Amino acid sequence: MKKVVIVLIAAVLSIGSLAAQDYKTAFGVRGGFYNGLSLKHFISQTGAIEGVVSTHYRGLLIAGMYQMHTQAFDVDGLNWYYGGGAHLGFYSYRYSPWYTNQTGNFSTLGIMGVVGLEYKIEEIPVTIGVDITPAFNLIGHTGFWFNSGVTLRYTFK
Repeated sequence: MKKVVIVLIAAVLSIGSLAAQDYKTAFGVRGGFYNGLSLKHFISQTGAIEGVVSTHYRGLLIAGMYQMHTQAFDVDGLNWYYGGGAHLGFYSYRYSPWYTNQTGNFSTLGIMGVVGLEYKIEEIPVTIGVDITPAFNLIGHTGFWFNSGVTLRYTFK
């Protein structure tokens, strides 16, 4: 049992030492199920917060997430990230997939997760990332759904 604990502690410490941010803040565009703007800011060596404002079913979606980053495949500039957060959406019944001859507007509030892979291009201050973000609406049209997308950001040190 003692050996297992030592191995686990060594593994966690080595993962932390492999993770390193290549930038402090990045701003860019996101395409996919949502199209919009993304701002990511590292608050620690491995932890970042990301805000996304996007269009979705001719409505507006605002999301905020906390993400943990760690180096992927021993490649400089390539990082896995995972985390979670919340989203708030504002829609018209007319353009939503839940349209049932209702009129007016509605809002949604929910939780979301994220798993992705991001590469910081060393020669230019740009990152490109792909991710999957499962989400669950708690208020509004409740239910589970998936989003995926590609993000291109300009980085600042």
